Amino acid sequence: MSDNNNLSFVTGALIGSVVGAALALVFAPKSGREIRSDINRGTRQAMDRVDDFRVNVQEKGTVYVDQAKIKGSELKEKGTEFTKEVTEKTKDVATDVTSKSKDVAKDVKEKSKAVVDKAKKVADKAKDLKDDTTEELKETADNIKEEVEEATENIKDELNKNE
Repeated sequence: MSDNNNLSFVTGALIGSVVGAALALVFAPKSGREIRSDINRGTRQAMDRVDDFRVNVQEKGTVYVDQAKIKGSELKEKGTEFTKEVTEKTKDVATDVTSKSKDVAKDVKEKSKAVVDKAKKVADKAKDLKDDTTEELKETADNIKEEVEEATENIKDELNKNE
């Protein structure tokens, strides 16, 4: 914004010089040679001011460009550091997630194995129970058969006695 003010000042100075020179020509009690000499001197002074302004603007421009380069470099460095930090944190999180995933998978595998083992035990118990029940049923059936045969013999004997 300061450069804008300087440019406005120089522009105003030039316009003022031109207007002042024109008014001086119209209202001046001096001769033409003196007036031309004054105008030349005024023009040289205006040109010197413009040249000073140009040098000032160039110097400030160089300073601003240098500052912009420094700030840009600093921001680039900060961005690089930030990227490295984020990358490291991402790697840490990924490693942690991988480790926890492996732990969970291991737990699930162990619990699944335990469930399978329990299911085998239950199946074995069910088989043993079936075998025991089958054996008992056979024994009971045999006992009933013997009792029925014995009862049948007794009934036959009773019938034969009564005849």
